[in-house]
Amino acid sequence: MTVIVVTGGIGSGKSEVCRILRTLGFRSQYDADTRAKALYEEHPSLLADIETSLGCSLKDDNDRFVSARLASIIFSDSKSLAVVENHLFPALMDDFNAFAGNCGDEYVVFESATVLEKPQFEGFGDKVILVDAPFETRLERACLRDGADREKVLARMRNQKLMNALSDGMEDPRIDCVILNDGTLEDLVRRTQMVINSLTL
Repeated sequence: MTVIVVTGGIGSGKSEVCRILRTLGFRSQYDADTRAKALYEEHPSLLADIETSLGCSLKDDNDRFVSARLASIIFSDSKSLAVVENHLFPALMDDFNAFAGNCGDEYVVFESATVLEKPQFEGFGDKVILVDAPFETRLERACLRDGADREKVLARMRNQKLMNALSDGMEDPRIDCVILNDGTLEDLVRRTQMVINSLTL
């Protein structure tokens, strides 16, 4: 089995690339960011372990997980973020391995915005595709997609320091191919096809 990592900054279009890959036959896809959010509620002990480590409750009066409460804690506190990630990422990899082990396909696409930024994923994946676009283009897309305030999106984007550096031309030997998403959907389909052919043929 070959794991193809698709990554990119906010608004780059990595999810669109994954949708294109699905139409090209790469059906086994794992959305790490979506699964990470789900694991807080699905994993038998993850949330409780995080609450114990942080020393606070992350649930409401009805015992339901409040994601905004966790986000407010880790957004500007790097130590708390590290605590959460040290619990979350091992659970995420267990979840991915279970998914990959049951899919039965030759290729598995792993979509993640942060896989290159976190040491817990060092060496993960057989091929890495970076989806990129100019900063302002990514910002406009993210605001439109999320219906979010420009300054709030900017704050999130500024936290993606590696993605921004890559957009500015920094090279990273872990990246096998770059898909520049600065044109039409037809351009993106064509570029995705070319890249995936180069990686799998």
